[in-house]
Amino acid sequence: MKQQEVSATWVVNLIKDFTLNSPHNSLWDEAGERAWDEPLVGFSGGDDPLYDEFKNHIGAFYWTPEEIFSLTFPEAGASAAELTVISWILPQTEATKRDNQLEQRFPSERWTRSRSFGEQFNVELRKHLLASLQAAGCQALAPELSPLKQSAISKRYGLASTWSERHAAFASGLGTFGLCDGLITAAGKAIRCGSIIARIKLTPTVRPYQDHHAYCLYYAKGTCGKCVVRCPVEAISTEKGHDKEKCRAHTQGTAWDYVKTNFGIDTYGCGLCQTGVPCESQIPLKL
Repeated sequence: MKQQEVSATWVVNLIKDFTLNSPHNSLWDEAGERAWDEPLVGFSGGDDPLYDEFKNHIGAFYWTPEEIFSLTFPEAGASAAELTVISWILPQTEATKRDNQLEQRFPSERWTRSRSFGEQFNVELRKHLLASLQAAGCQALAPELSPLKQSAISKRYGLASTWSERHAAFASGLGTFGLCDGLITAAGKAIRCGSIIARIKLTPTVRPYQDHHAYCLYYAKGTCGKCVVRCPVEAISTEKGHDKEKCRAHTQGTAWDYVKTNFGIDTYGCGLCQTGVPCESQIPLKL
């Protein structure tokens, strides 16, 4: 396949076909259930001004698409305008969401399996897309898989990373942020995100929103706040939003211990604020 044959439709089909048909998309349970339902896909330009805004808000360490591309391919000489960020949303299955709705403090086993084995699939999806684009003659990289990726401290937001899959999805027209910092999409908030950056020119997805909180009932209408009630450690409030440190202490502390002891899976997670809420599976309607 030649580079000029790569289209948005080809990329979307590549992501959807791999998700729906790959044996890697599995919870690795006795029933062999899939980890993810059919994905959503969006695109944003490497020169989208939002990426500079992210950098200004998060910190100087945060990559724009052009910066990480230049670090990865220093001889390429690619401009931001030549790059496209390909972003996708992996929705949790109905069974996984239903299980987690019933939990009050720790994640369900299905949710835990999606956090562990589902993210392993997400890695395979990134690799598959990279290999397919490279075979088509396109230079591409996955920021999440880059050996250069690291954590840093943002003056505004505390512990942060050099790249955010959720921010790439927001820029690519796939969703806006909620009170708990989760991304609310057309498939809801019970999701995971992924992205790659490629030296191809694809038409950006139109963002159907102006505000980064547009889909959150609390920010848009002053209603809801159900994620506040769902949080088992009071890490979400209508006054301060999401307390990342409280959240991390639970998900990567007590919850991790619980998951390892009860399910035999060495991973962390929670997801209670993503389930049992109006934005779990959709852009919520007025309550």
